[in-house]
Amino acid sequence: MTDSSDAIALATKPHTKRPRKMAREPMDAASGGYAAAEATSTPTKRKSKADQVLSLLKRPEGATIDQLVAATGWLPHTTRAALTGLKKKGHAVTSEKLQGQGRVYRLKSA
Repeated sequence: MTDSSDAIALATKPHTKRPRKMAREPMDAASGGYAAAEATSTPTKRKSKADQVLSLLKRPEGATIDQLVAATGWLPHTTRAALTGLKKKGHAVTSEKLQGQGRVYRLKSA
């Protein structure tokens, strides 16, 4: 008889839903939560990988594909595609084949 009484007890138990949790629930400023941290911090622009590529190409010695791959973590074909994208954006990217180094890419100085 315990089986039927357990089933009845489960059926009559009220079903309560847990409140949904967000990944980051906003907290009030008084408790020192997220809102307080955002208000006091100054926004800083992170240097993108395209900016890293441009800074390497601006150097007088330029940069090889191997150097660009090491700096960005991209694959060589992705790095070459990024160089093509820079050309399409109006940057004057030149390449020169040097003995012993391979192909060196530079930004043409304006």
